[in-house]
Amino acid sequence: MAQFQNDELEYVVDDYFDVAEFEDNDAFAENQLRRSQDADSDFEDDFDEQSKVKTDTSAMEARNGKDIQGIPWERLNFTRDKYRETRLKQYKNYESLSRPRQDLEKECLQVEMGKTFYDFHYNTRIVKSTIVHFQLRNLLWATSKHDVYLMQNFSVMHWSSLLRRGKEVLNVSKPIVPTEKRPGLLAQPLSRVQISTMAVKENLLVVGGFQGELICKHINQPGVAFCSKVTTDDNAITNAVDIFRSPTGSMRVMAANNDAQVRVFDVQNFACLNQFSFDWSVNNTSVSPDGKLVAVLGDSADCLIADAQSGKAIGNLKGHLDYSFSSAWHPNGQILATGNQDTTCRLWDIRNLSESLTVLKGRMGAIRAIKFSSDGRFMAMAEPADFVHIMDTQSGYIKGQEIDLFGEIAGISFSPDTEALFVGIADRTYGSVLEFNKRHHNQYLEAVF
Repeated sequence: MAQFQNDELEYVVDDYFDVAEFEDNDAFAENQLRRSQDADSDFEDDFDEQSKVKTDTSAMEARNGKDIQGIPWERLNFTRDKYRETRLKQYKNYESLSRPRQDLEKECLQVEMGKTFYDFHYNTRIVKSTIVHFQLRNLLWATSKHDVYLMQNFSVMHWSSLLRRGKEVLNVSKPIVPTEKRPGLLAQPLSRVQISTMAVKENLLVVGGFQGELICKHINQPGVAFCSKVTTDDNAITNAVDIFRSPTGSMRVMAANNDAQVRVFDVQNFACLNQFSFDWSVNNTSVSPDGKLVAVLGDSADCLIADAQSGKAIGNLKGHLDYSFSSAWHPNGQILATGNQDTTCRLWDIRNLSESLTVLKGRMGAIRAIKFSSDGRFMAMAEPADFVHIMDTQSGYIKGQEIDLFGEIAGISFSPDTEALFVGIADRTYGSVLEFNKRHHNQYLEAVF
């Protein structure tokens, strides 16, 4: 991945692509911005109702004409449609490899967009996503339809969509001392960690840092169980972390770093069990549902399928034209999705890796985040900014929904019960968390009561 120096924690967006030009001199918005940039202050759990009214948007307000992100189009000199047209013309997708792409469109599946699988439900600006590297967008995770974890500056925040409250779970600006101490454990205190990636599963929060840090915290326990710098390499950013179960049922953490190494840790004692070396910086890994295989993606147009126990490559995926940064397994363990800077997502059948099964194209940028719903019915893929696409897997991916937003996308996540899809937007003024709820056939009942 591109080496990116970020000594001061800021939002990583192009100047011409900053939604801050929508800013309407709202005093509250300015106050929220100062609060979000004050990394050393503790997050306040409660906010007054007036603040919620001014910043948040409900489904009913959206049906009555309010913009779902709260952007005051009626006070601007251009319409939403006009601004969308301008952004589509101006956006410049980041490329690491300059390869001919004129034939790429011919490979892509023609998707019937316009479907609605998930309806807008709520948008909050009480908590707001932030990012520190323009290529890494796994910074939001939902552990239930009411519980979302996201990165906000030097903190990991918990957002309760039920109580409409935010709470700080982890503050990495202050010194962090691990609670787990035993002979041979390579733990060390850390401070002022710039969070580059994260994952949350089974009450375990794992955070990766810009200088090769790895932090593990049990959400239901005080303190941090384990923290350390897993590498001393100068270009050591932790690009991805994954929480998974081994074939024997043991919980593991996998960390992928820019030093071309993948490390596997045992959650019970946080010992490093394995370390795998590759020929290029590893930008993303994802372990198959049965814990036997791992997809390895990085600074190469090719992606690898490796044995999760030995790290030995057993398959080479050819077809992408640039570096890859996202991947996800279908719950059936037979289909792998990979997202690339060539603006496509490729689907692979692991029973036949000679060519991709399907190629799906984004609207304007790289595919930087991919998630399957737990039942395998839907796949969501996010571009760096503005667009999230939801594909119906049962239709063979030919039916889709396009969520049209404004701002950098920090992460996407389905709730485990598939009832909600959350999207994190990183923006100085309109940074937020959006919630979309699955549409059911009895949706009309909402209008009755």
